[in-house]
Amino acid sequence: MDASTAALLLLFVIALVPLVPTEVALLGMGVAAAQGEVGLAPAIAVAAAGCFLSDQVLYSFARTRGITVLDRLRKRRNVDNGLRWIDRHAGQHLRAILVVSRWLPSGGTVGSLLAGALHWPRGQFVAASAIGVTLWSTYVALLGYLGGQFVQEPGVSLLVSLAVAAALGAGLSVVVRKRVENV
Repeated sequence: MDASTAALLLLFVIALVPLVPTEVALLGMGVAAAQGEVGLAPAIAVAAAGCFLSDQVLYSFARTRGITVLDRLRKRRNVDNGLRWIDRHAGQHLRAILVVSRWLPSGGTVGSLLAGALHWPRGQFVAASAIGVTLWSTYVALLGYLGGQFVQEPGVSLLVSLAVAAALGAGLSVVVRKRVENV
């Protein structure tokens, strides 16, 4: 197995396990793609596939285990904020909320668990998950790729990409937090 295949396999495992931050690995793969070490499209596809599979497992688990899983996770502030935001807006725009939740801290995990625990229609969840993981994986990989294009040193470009991703994530979190507090 060559290094590129091994890196993609590792990315898939990281994307599949929802408690491991996929962002850093995917940003790194974007940087590696900019350096010509791995293809950008395969990195996006592998991350999206891992996240999609993870979403489906979490959804199915929550359908059988119910709301008790969410109650345990709710003790974490980021999870609770994300859950409150998703729960408040789900009735109006279910699919859109599940897609957007992917960008919130722990949003993919919380969205999948919430959808399963509340028995949201599986078809709507599958569609929203597929769209959300594809858009999110593309966004994160492109951040890494662009960082790798602007800065040739891989370590520095990864740090630049992480800084941009953190700033964008923090900005989104502030906006969502204010909306949650105002609802």
